[in-house]
Amino acid sequence: MTTRFGRNELPERQEKALRRAIRFEWYTLAFLAVAITMVYLVMGSSQAMKAAWIEDLLSLAPPIAFLVAVRIVNRSPNGRYPYGYHRAVGVAHLVAGVALFAMGTFLIIDSVTGLIGGEHPPIGTVVLFGQPIWLGWLMVGAMALTIPLPIYFGRVKMRLAEQLHDKVLYADADMNKADWQTAVGSIVGVLGIGIGWWWTDAAAALLIAASILWDGVKNMRAAITDLMDTAATTFDDDEVHPLTGEIDELLRAQPWAAEVGSRVRDQGHVLHVESFVVPREGQMPSLDELTAARDACIDLDWKVQDIVIVPIDALPEEVGGAHRRQSERNQ
Repeated sequence: MTTRFGRNELPERQEKALRRAIRFEWYTLAFLAVAITMVYLVMGSSQAMKAAWIEDLLSLAPPIAFLVAVRIVNRSPNGRYPYGYHRAVGVAHLVAGVALFAMGTFLIIDSVTGLIGGEHPPIGTVVLFGQPIWLGWLMVGAMALTIPLPIYFGRVKMRLAEQLHDKVLYADADMNKADWQTAVGSIVGVLGIGIGWWWTDAAAALLIAASILWDGVKNMRAAITDLMDTAATTFDDDEVHPLTGEIDELLRAQPWAAEVGSRVRDQGHVLHVESFVVPREGQMPSLDELTAARDACIDLDWKVQDIVIVPIDALPEEVGGAHRRQSERNQ
C-alpha cells in the first residue's frame, strides 16, 4: 500500500487518509458505472437528461486522475526528475479541467440551440409488467437514486483533500456536489415537460452545462497557476498557504537572522521552499546552524519536502525585499 509521497514518509494520519481516499475513489467509479448505465437507459430525448448523463461520464475523470497520480507520485526523485513526480497531480488536475471546460462549452451551445429553436422533447410511455408507465417517472426515479451517494462522497472527500493537500481530490469533491445538483435540475426539467412547460428541459440542461463549464474554468485556472509556480495556496486555493508564514517566523527567531523571506511553490501534495535570510552583522551562520534550521522547518509539517536556506545580503523583491528597502528610504 502507498505510504509515501516521493521521498516523504507520510504521518500515520495522512497514511490512513490516503488509503481511505483511494477506497472512496474506487467506490465512486463503481457508483458512476451503475449511474451512467441507468441514466442512459431512461434518458430518452430529454436535453436535461442528456446533459446529466454526459456530466456523469465526465465525473469519471477526477477519480481516475487521482488514482493514476497517486501511483506516479509514489516514485522517488532521480537524476531525470530531481524534484520528484509530484507535478503529476497538477497535470491530472489540468486534464480534468480541460475536459470539463470543453464539454461544458459544447453543452451550452447545444442547450441554447434547443431553447432558441423551441424544441419540444417528447417523453413517451413504456410497458413494465404489463402496465403502461410514463417514461418521465423512470427518469425522475433514476435521477433521485443518484442524489444521496454523491452528497456523502463529496463531504468525505472534502475532508480527505484537506488532510492530504490534494487539489485533484478537492476537484472531485466539487464534482460530486455538482452531480447531485445536476440530478435535481434534471428532475425539475423532466417534471416541467410533464406539465407542458417544454422550455424547462432546455433551461435545466443550460444550467447543468453552465455548472460543468464553471467547474472546468475553476479547475483549469487552479491547475495552470500551480504549474506556473504561483505562491503556494491551501488545498481549496482560498488563501496563501499558512506554512509560508510559519517558516518565516521560525527562521526569523534564529539568533543569527535579521531578515527572512521565503518563496514557496506547490509541487502537488508537497511544498518546495526557498528561504532567503539576511544574517545579522558579524553573525554568519555555520553549517550546523543552517542544518538545524532546515530540519526545524521540515519538522513543522510533512508537506515541507524540500527546503533551501540561502544566506544573502538583501532579500529579493518577490519576498518583500523591495518593500523593506523603500520603507527604509522613506524613513
